[in-house]
Amino acid sequence: MRVSMDVDSEHSSTTRPNTSMWGNIFPGSLFSGGRTTIPVVRLSGTIGAASPLRQGLTLSGCATALDRAFAAKGPAVVLQINSPGGSPVQSRLIYDRIVALKEEHDKKVYAFCEDVAASGGYMIACAADEIYADGSSIVGSIGVISAGFGFVHLIHKLGIDRRVYTSGENKMQLDPFRPEKPEEIARLKRLQAVVHEDFIALVKESRGDRIANSGGNLFTGEFWAGRQALELGLIDGIIDLRAKMRAEYGDKVRLKLISTERGFFRRKAGVGVSVSGTGVGISFAQGFADDLISALEERAIWARFGL
Repeated sequence: MRVSMDVDSEHSSTTRPNTSMWGNIFPGSLFSGGRTTIPVVRLSGTIGAASPLRQGLTLSGCATALDRAFAAKGPAVVLQINSPGGSPVQSRLIYDRIVALKEEHDKKVYAFCEDVAASGGYMIACAADEIYADGSSIVGSIGVISAGFGFVHLIHKLGIDRRVYTSGENKMQLDPFRPEKPEEIARLKRLQAVVHEDFIALVKESRGDRIANSGGNLFTGEFWAGRQALELGLIDGIIDLRAKMRAEYGDKVRLKLISTERGFFRRKAGVGVSVSGTGVGISFAQGFADDLISALEERAIWARFGL
C-alpha cells in the first residue's frame, strides 16, 4: 500500500494566482492570504550508497534539500519517510543533520511514515518532534543486521581458483569465498552490539517517557504495524500528512515539496564507467554486475517487511 500526499512540487509548473506568488515573496503580508507554507522533504529508499550506478539515500544526496527546507519561511518542516533502513552511519548522519538544523532554525519537525520506517528509516524519523504513520505502516526494527552470500561451494563446482594476497591476519575475515569461522562471526557480533547500543540510546533520548511502558521487545529488532507502534510509544498518532498539517496550521496551509538530489541525472558523466581504451566493456560489465547485486540486496531488504 502506498500512502499518497497532496503537495506542491518545488519545480511545479502549475499557474498560481498572483496572491500566492506575492505571498511567497512577502510571507505574512496581505498578499499571503493567511496561508502558511510548510516545506516537505521526502526521504525514500534504502539508506547508503548502493553502488556506483545505484544511489541510495545518503546525507550528501539530501543535505541540500534539508538546508533549503529549514531555511524557508514557515514554522515547521515535514519529513516524509519511506525506508526499510540500510547503512547505520548514513542514517545517523542524516539524523544528526536534521537535529542540528532544527536547533539552528528553531523549527518544529514532523515525520510521517509511509509504507515503512524501519531500522535506519525509523532512526531518521526520531529526529522529528512528532512522528505519525498510517495504521498499516511498518514501524520499528530497532536492531542491527549484517547479511551476505556464501560462494564457497559454487567456485569449487565451477573450477575457479581464487587468489588473494593480504597483509594483516584478519584482512580476509568474513570473505564470502571462504568457509565461515566462529571467531570471525563472534567479532562481527561484538561490533553489531556496539552499533545496537548506540541505536537504543538514540531512540530512548528521542522518545523519552513515551516508550517508558513499552515492555521488553522494543529493542529486539521486531517491527510493528502503525497502530501497534502507537501503543508502544514509537509514534504519536495515526493520521496522514495533509490532515495533520491542516489541523495544525489551518485549511489554507500549503505543502511545498523540496526535491532531493538523487537519480541518474544527478550523477556526472563517467561515474563508475571507464571511457578510454579497452576498459569500456570491462568497466561497464563490472558496473552492471554491481548494480544487479545491489538491486537484489535492496529487494531483499524491502521483502523483509512484506513489500
